[in-house]
Amino acid sequence: MPKIHAATVADHRSQQRAALLGAAREILEEGDASRVTFAEVARRTGLARNSVYKYFPDRQHLLTAVVHEAAPRWTERIHEALAAAGDTPGDRVAAYVTAQLLMVREGEHRIARAVADEQDAAALRAGADTAHRALLDPLVAALRDLGDDDPLLTARFLQGFVNAATTALENGADWAAVTDRAVRLSVAALGGIGGIGGTGGPGAGGAVPPAGGRAGE
Repeated sequence: MPKIHAATVADHRSQQRAALLGAAREILEEGDASRVTFAEVARRTGLARNSVYKYFPDRQHLLTAVVHEAAPRWTERIHEALAAAGDTPGDRVAAYVTAQLLMVREGEHRIARAVADEQDAAALRAGADTAHRALLDPLVAALRDLGDDDPLLTARFLQGFVNAATTALENGADWAAVTDRAVRLSVAALGGIGGIGGTGGPGAGGAVPPAGGRAGE
């Protein structure tokens, strides 16, 4: 039995599981899900390969767990950005779009996008679907507060701008230019939705933070 570096066996198991998830996440951020093997994850954590099976029955469960583990972190980033934004619809939407594209620049999206085969794709999608819905929740709440009569539908349309911007960034486009355009288009789109007014403010002018910063900083 390996030496326990925690107060209890439960704490030890929690730490070991977190280490395994961290190693798998690191590999996914490098862009190749095929390299997420129990042998590689064990090597990066200093554990025996057989130990990984104590926490995950197979690699698909491991991949799905990585995305589920990341989702709260992504959602927290969105909540922080919206909390730091102004009160106008433009401010809120600009913060939402910018925060997501900052995460794209940092490589977070690769966790949900790095796939190697159909089994990997299914496992990652299983976690990503929940994660993406959770990402919409803060924007849906903001749009509801602003009087949108169908905030979920609006949020999904606005997410389309983010998705298109993500594709552009993956193809090598300049981050600041893409983010500025995505923000401007998203804010302008609110003008066509009845019941939502006051789309001016920083968002209307392109609230893109400097390189290395977070939305709202």
